[in-house]
Amino acid sequence: MKIINLSEKNAILNQYMAEIRDTEYQKNRLLFRNNIQRIGEFMAFEMSKTFTYKKRNITTPLGKASVALPTDDILVATVLRAGLPFHQGFLNVFDHASNAFVSAYRMYTNREHTEVGVHTEYMASPSAEGKTLIIADPMLATGGSMAASYEALVKTGRPIHVHIACVIATKEGLEVVQQAVPKDTIVWCAAIDPGMNEHKYIVPGFGDCGDLCYGEKL
Repeated sequence: MKIINLSEKNAILNQYMAEIRDTEYQKNRLLFRNNIQRIGEFMAFEMSKTFTYKKRNITTPLGKASVALPTDDILVATVLRAGLPFHQGFLNVFDHASNAFVSAYRMYTNREHTEVGVHTEYMASPSAEGKTLIIADPMLATGGSMAASYEALVKTGRPIHVHIACVIATKEGLEVVQQAVPKDTIVWCAAIDPGMNEHKYIVPGFGDCGDLCYGEKL
């Protein structure tokens, strides 16, 4: 599994990351969602450089132009609900992509809320057979939700390429995902944070992405 940490190079992405981490900036949900979406767009553009391309002649009003176009059949999948603005960022770039949605969420398995399990409740997806599968989920903390989502999606068919996209990851979560996905999978992240607290939230992270995008839940 190859890991690409986009924050290792200087780019405007670092400004988006600084803003979504800032507690004052987080008070405006619209601005927070917009930045999650912009990170998705930035990541999608970088990811597109790894695709397969083929030259094609395009007829213009004044002649013909030779253009290299991607040949990948893309399926963008996301984990509800936190992944929705991130997913939209990818869709803004890969506007011809098919789409899939997975409801995979964490459930604390002890009273102290220090042990976490993952429950997959719902999935809507076309076949992943022969596709370039992109699973976009902003937070890769324990890695459980991402691994469960991948396992659910490949039941529809085997993709030829797999990309995992997240805003923030932890080393522990990356190790869990590595055990679940093919060896040639590429993981894209905008930051890799040191670890998690006792409740399995990424530290320093930026908090609960779903709550910051859409408001607190019960």
